[in-house]
Amino acid sequence: MKPALVVVDMLVDNLKTHRHTAVAAEGMAIVPAVRRAAEACRAAGAPVVFANDSFLPGDFLFGGRMQPHALRGTPGAEVIPELDPRPSDIRLPKRRFSAFYKTDLDQTLRLLGVDTVVVAGITTPYCVLTTALDALAHDFRAVILEDASAAHKREVHEACLSLYRNSPLWPLFRVETVDTFVETLAAGAWPGH
Repeated sequence: MKPALVVVDMLVDNLKTHRHTAVAAEGMAIVPAVRRAAEACRAAGAPVVFANDSFLPGDFLFGGRMQPHALRGTPGAEVIPELDPRPSDIRLPKRRFSAFYKTDLDQTLRLLGVDTVVVAGITTPYCVLTTALDALAHDFRAVILEDASAAHKREVHEACLSLYRNSPLWPLFRVETVDTFVETLAAGAWPGH
């Protein structure tokens, strides 16, 4: 197994401002789990990617109820300091939900020899899920870290993940805890590999 951790949208505007108060509390609660997964990856030599909203003023997505946030080049589009991003980590700006959509993530992961994309961050039913599903669409195994991902409500997070817990895509697509992932990482083996 050669994983990469993709941490989605754990940004100042999403977690430290009044813009997203519903998800901010849930998002801040997962910070220790996200840090643990990132530290385990770094210790194992696996890449850590911060996939970050990086919108432009007037972005199409702001035409609905979503308010402008995480504008490219602003402090609000930076990863929260609590996650302690390192210079060796990859920062990937994105304009849409999936970290794969119109970015070079696929090419970067292949260059690094990655075969498994492990996703954490916010929000579970949107950016986390679409990143995991797009990982599958690009022929990577995918894992959503259930205790390192969050939605604006715990029940929304759980309902989304319940759709995939016993999916026929297992073991290509898994929902698991950070503890299970860290154990698998330490063993160097992925079920079904």
